[in-house]
Amino acid sequence: MGFGGISLWQLLIVLAIVVLVFGTKRLKNIGTDLGSAIKGFKSSMDDEPKTEDDIKSDIKKEENQQLKQDAEFSEPTKTASAESASAKKESEK
Repeated sequence: MGFGGISLWQLLIVLAIVVLVFGTKRLKNIGTDLGSAIKGFKSSMDDEPKTEDDIKSDIKKEENQQLKQDAEFSEPTKTASAESASAKKESEK
């Protein structure tokens, strides 16, 4: 018996379906967005307001983090035309 009458196997099947529908990349982005939303909510609940410089530095940190994540997922691939163009240049030399 699992959580509220749901067995472990049923949870695993639901998790597998969610991964198949959304994909791991999109789930990671959703998790990142959710985490930053919770972080923003917690920081807004603080009593002392942030200065403009603090806000700008937070934005830069988040942008850099997003760029790093995008760079991890975007792998350069050669297309057939790019390969033929490079082969053509080599043959001309």
